[in-house]
Amino acid sequence: MKKLLVFVTILGLVVAAGAYAKGEKESGHSTAGMKSMTWTGEILDAGCYVAHGAMGAKHAECALKCASNGMPLMIMAKDGKPILLTPNHDNPDAYNQLKTMAGSSATVTGTLAERGGVKAIDVTAVAAATSTGSK
Repeated sequence: MKKLLVFVTILGLVVAAGAYAKGEKESGHSTAGMKSMTWTGEILDAGCYVAHGAMGAKHAECALKCASNGMPLMIMAKDGKPILLTPNHDNPDAYNQLKTMAGSSATVTGTLAERGGVKAIDVTAVAAATSTGSK
């Protein structure tokens, strides 16, 4: 009887450890194996954009203020759909740099994830967008 109880206990621990590991993998905290991509577009503050559609040069000053006060950031993708931007857990420096670029155009590098219809980029690098002068 004791051997059966020990076996059931060990089996339960193995199952629980497997479920925990699966949850960590699906939590989005690891970007291992995900392909890094680049997006260029206007950096938006989520509050003003979602509530009022505010963006562009006329909104740049407000966007900077909102971003510096902790408002989440987004980037307007080429398809006209905004994507949420999130700081990388291991190195949030690139995301923090984006706060100073709210209301302007930037190039963002990171990994894209989607859950519940919300797309988000785990930001790993940023640069001011450059124009090539071509079409």
